[in-house]
Amino acid sequence: MEGVRKEYRTGDNAVRALDGVDLRIREGEYVAIMGPSGSGKSTMMNVLGCLDVPTGGRYLLDGLDVSRLDDDRLSEIRGRKIGFVFQSFNLLPRLSALENVALPLQYAGVGKEERFARAREVLHQVGLAERLTHRPDELSGGQRQRVAVARALVTRPSLILADEPTGNLDTATSIEIMKLFGAIHRKGNTVILVTHEEDIARQAERIVYLRDGKIEHDENLHQDR
Repeated sequence: MEGVRKEYRTGDNAVRALDGVDLRIREGEYVAIMGPSGSGKSTMMNVLGCLDVPTGGRYLLDGLDVSRLDDDRLSEIRGRKIGFVFQSFNLLPRLSALENVALPLQYAGVGKEERFARAREVLHQVGLAERLTHRPDELSGGQRQRVAVARALVTRPSLILADEPTGNLDTATSIEIMKLFGAIHRKGNTVILVTHEEDIARQAERIVYLRDGKIEHDENLHQDR
């Protein structure tokens, strides 16, 4: 990100959610983004994930300036490069775990046999090999989040974005999910997570603190992984 600004208009007022942000994240990093409510965390995540484009400045993803691309190209990049994990899981209630995980590959035009094989592979990776046919209402909160993580991984993205991934989970389950993110990072993925919990953020390698749309502090934790 180079001088990234993002403004939203509400009537005659302009709200600057990001205010000239400069941020460089290297391939393979594990970064947590923290800040109080209204600091710009979600806006930054939306820009990083190509869900929104900056009002000003540039956002380069793998050297490509995505801040000037149209919706179709942004959608294509999201499908190829980025996996999303949300606080609310965003699973379809009538589909099994296997079907939920395979869904992004269906949108990408992958054949049925391959997409279900890949969905089984990632569900096994996140420890849910015995829950393939279970629907979300038949799974615990932690299991639902594991399905959501598997769905993010199934397209083999280089970048995983997680927005408050432990926000709806108890402490023990949060620890298990964070172990899973650590394992994903060790396999070579770039992982960026938004959280308001310091203990969760400190499991990353680096914490970027936002306040009023600006980076207040950028801390490398230098933890031995």
